[in-house]
Amino acid sequence: MPTAPAAEAPEASGLPETPRPPRPRPPARPRPRVLLGATAAAVAGLLLLVAVGTLLRQPLLIPPLAASAALVAGAPELPLSQPRSVVGGQLLSVLTGFAVLALAGPGPWGAAVAGGLALGVMALARAPHSPAAATAVVVALQATPFWSFLGLLALACLLLVAVGLAAAPATGRTYPAYWI
Repeated sequence: MPTAPAAEAPEASGLPETPRPPRPRPPARPRPRVLLGATAAAVAGLLLLVAVGTLLRQPLLIPPLAASAALVAGAPELPLSQPRSVVGGQLLSVLTGFAVLALAGPGPWGAAVAGGLALGVMALARAPHSPAAATAVVVALQATPFWSFLGLLALACLLLVAVGLAAAPATGRTYPAYWI
């Protein structure tokens, strides 16, 4: 049985060997000041949402906002963490969720579509914020009341951005990298 000829090694063929890119590594451990400051900011932001929600007698803390707080506090330099993305991405996604809800009614099929469409809407608006796709899913699953949910979500996003602004000097980091 004939065998296929072996491929020549680059050095045997006279071609220069192309270097392989280095393998990705996990990020370095954060400095203690950054670690403690970011953790405290995330906890403070989430507690603030609970406190304001308690005062308003409305839930302000929903799971996607915990992920938003983690991004703002833990990775303030990322595009996903910028105010444009946090506020804009969340609001665009909630509107997407309500649009799908209006067309399909509440349920898992519509929720799946809402989450996926939210990604596209955010990308078109240049306001990427991955936790916001989960907000669209929440809306389409639970059929939340439009105006109250929209207002509470906007308030919660603004509070998280404010916490990010307040925490930046304590961690020695800059937030935001840009506004618009």
